[in-house]
Amino acid sequence: MITNIEDYFTKGCGRCDRFNTADCSTKQWASGLAKLRRICHQSGLTETVKWGHPCYMHSGRNIVIIGALRHDFRLSFFNAALMQDPEGVLEKQGPNTRHADMFRFKANEQVNQLEPILKSYIQEAISYAEAGIKPPKEVYDLDLPDELVEAMDADPELAEAFHDLTPGRQKSYVINLNSAKKSATRIARITKFRSKIIAGKGATER
Repeated sequence: MITNIEDYFTKGCGRCDRFNTADCSTKQWASGLAKLRRICHQSGLTETVKWGHPCYMHSGRNIVIIGALRHDFRLSFFNAALMQDPEGVLEKQGPNTRHADMFRFKANEQVNQLEPILKSYIQEAISYAEAGIKPPKEVYDLDLPDELVEAMDADPELAEAFHDLTPGRQKSYVINLNSAKKSATRIARITKFRSKIIAGKGATER
């Protein structure tokens, strides 16, 4: 995965073999992604790279992350349970996602059309970060590590695949990740486990 932010907008995320080719999704949605980036900058967010994608932060918290797929590109909010969504425009990443958390764009021009709403929603998310407000802790059957929750927020394919795993396979990953003392180690393990989760396997399966 890429670690330089400019690489995302010129080459892609580095997750697949379409990286730095004309077929990369970031090439198809280049103008729309550039507009989202401009809006995030204008909103005063700090630009970083996480999980191979442009992630925008404020007050030490992840606010939004940008992603591109073959059929659409997205701006997704962290801590989506807090978002009020007065315009009713946010969508869920998938059927197993708990909260609507993303703007989905199927045309580059849609970003310009939705710019005032985008800026308003980003400011709402910023206000929660500045006030230190977090969504109420939801009850899970498993105590998912924060790093796994954030990785799934940023990666809808990973989230869908993890939620489709059997409870035993989900537990195998949670046990493995919780055994790591450092956050960086847990993040590295999630990256390593991604292909196995997508394949429907448990942590100890080959």
